[in-house]
Amino acid sequence: MIKQILTWLLPTVFLATVLLAQAQQPGKVHRIGWLMVNWSQRSEAFRQGLRELGYIEGQNIVMETRNVESKLDRLPELAAELVRLKVDVIVALEPPATVAAKNATRTIPVVMRSTDDPVEAGFVASLARPGGNITGVTSISSELYGKRLELLKEVVRGISRVAVLWDPDFPSGLINYKEMEAAAKLFRIQLQSLEARRPENFEGAFRTLATKRAQALITLRNPLIISQQKQVVQLAAKNRLPAIYDDRDFVEAGGLMSYGTNLLDLYRRAATYVDKILKGTKPADLPVEQPTKFELVINLKTAKQIGLTIPPNVLARADKVIK
Repeated sequence: MIKQILTWLLPTVFLATVLLAQAQQPGKVHRIGWLMVNWSQRSEAFRQGLRELGYIEGQNIVMETRNVESKLDRLPELAAELVRLKVDVIVALEPPATVAAKNATRTIPVVMRSTDDPVEAGFVASLARPGGNITGVTSISSELYGKRLELLKEVVRGISRVAVLWDPDFPSGLINYKEMEAAAKLFRIQLQSLEARRPENFEGAFRTLATKRAQALITLRNPLIISQQKQVVQLAAKNRLPAIYDDRDFVEAGGLMSYGTNLLDLYRRAATYVDKILKGTKPADLPVEQPTKFELVINLKTAKQIGLTIPPNVLARADKVIK
C-alpha cells in the first residue's frame, strides 16, 4: 500500500518541484538604449509609461541612457556605442537622435518621435506599414503652423508682420520655413526671417527686430532653440513681442502662448512601442501613431508684462492658463 502511495506521490512532487523552480527563476532582463538630446519633464513621462506597463529599472530592464545635452555632433558616436552594447531596442524621441540611430543600425528596433512627417524624413516607408526597424509616434508640429499664425492674428489686432526664429543649418529648417510661408499667405501675413545658428546669435537676431518692425514672433522647432528656451522667452519679453511656440515648456518658462501636440502624452505613448517590441512584435508591423491630444497654453503674467490683452474667446479655448 505504502509503495503504491509513493508511486503516486513521487511524480506529483517532482512536477511541483519543477514548477516551483521555474517560478523562482528570474525573467529576462531587457536592455533599453535611450539616445537623448536633452533631459526634460517629458523624459520622466516616458519612464512613467514604462513603469505603468510593469517595467522596473534594475529588476526587469536596464536603461542605457546616453544624453548629448544638445551637443548634436556626439549623437553618431553614442548611437554606435548603444549598438555595440547590443541593446534590445533604441529609444530616440527627438528627430536628430532618430537620424543617428537610423544611420547606426538597420537591425536593432528603434522607437522614434518625429516632429515632421516621418515618411518625408525617410524614417519609415509609410505610417501604416513602417517596413524597417523604425516605428513610433509623430507630433506633426510642422502641420500646425497655420493654426499658430491664426492664433497670433486673433491675439494681436491688425497683425501683418511676424518674425520667424529659426536655424537655417537644421536639416529640415528650410522645408519648414517654406511650409510656414505657405500658411502665412493664407492669412496675408509677411514673414521676417530671424536666423540663429549658435546660442550667441540670439541677442543680435532680436536686435534686428527694431528695423524689421515685427509685430509678433513664432519659432521653428529645432534642438538649438529648445536648448536656449529661457533666453528666447526672455528676449521676446524684453522686446515686448507677443510670441507663440509649439511646446508648453516655453510658456511655463515665461513665454506668452503655445499650441501643439501634448508631448507628455506622446512620450508616455512611446513606452507602449517599447513594450510591444520587447514582447516580440516587429517594428515593421507597428503603425506610426499620430497625435490625438493638442493643447493651447497661455501665460497671462507674460501678457500683462508686455501690455497685451488676450481676447476672452481665445482664453476660453485654452487648455491651461498660467496666472
